[in-house]
Amino acid sequence: MTTTKVLFVCLGNICRSTMAEAVFKHAIEKRGISVEFEVDSAGTASYHVGSNPDSRSAETCRKNGVPMKHKARQVSEDDFTYYDHILCMDEENLRDLKEMAPKKYTATLKMFGHYDPKGDRIIKDPYYGPQGGFDRNFAQCSRCTDAFLESLGYE
Repeated sequence: MTTTKVLFVCLGNICRSTMAEAVFKHAIEKRGISVEFEVDSAGTASYHVGSNPDSRSAETCRKNGVPMKHKARQVSEDDFTYYDHILCMDEENLRDLKEMAPKKYTATLKMFGHYDPKGDRIIKDPYYGPQGGFDRNFAQCSRCTDAFLESLGYE
């Protein structure tokens, strides 16, 4: 069986990408297909390496029945050939990833919001905003997860 490897990326790896990772893992577990995936998240910057997810991000996941466990890490050069899909949260992340990428890589680099059926391509950084930003991100991550899985042939 081939494993599909997915890496979610934001700036610091404590809010958006950890939430996307948690939502995605929960979705594939509910579908009974988690053995077909390897999932992680990382940040383009090293600000929070080794940190737990932002408490507001973790609480938003918890209140929606989604477990979250992660230690922040920075994207590495090896990620570009190890992962099949590197899905980032905004255009700045995508620009940074393209700058960080080695000359030859195999991963598909895309914004996770590309899959949003509502067309909301940017998953905005909620770090400095109100709690509502985390709720909005959770809804976006849920929509994008479903659509991304459908694009891979899963219901």
